[in-house]
Amino acid sequence: MEDSIVVFVVSLLIGAFGIYVGAGAVTDYSSYTYAIVTALLGAIIWGVVGFLLGWIPLLGPLLVLLAYIWVIKARYPGGWGDAILIALIAWIAVVLVLYAVALLGIASYGAVGVPGA
Repeated sequence: MEDSIVVFVVSLLIGAFGIYVGAGAVTDYSSYTYAIVTALLGAIIWGVVGFLLGWIPLLGPLLVLLAYIWVIKARYPGGWGDAILIALIAWIAVVLVLYAVALLGIASYGAVGVPGA
């Protein structure tokens, strides 16, 4: 149980880092704490919408991703374009961090709060 909590927290912090980098690049908004809350809310919304609608072929995964981007749009200034860009930069940042961590043999590949990472 304790291992699961540690993995969740570390994964959340890595996911939040990606959002922090993306938001900083797009909006100049730089609060890591705010990014942690955004990552947590994004993961929750991703999970709920995925559970309810993710099973719908083609449309389900798109709706899940749209819900995640909506969380970013709701939390940061800017419109849909900025939210999509924040999410894309977050994904790239997290993939790079996870690749480096896996390459060093520290942990396996995965993060909470950034879809597909």
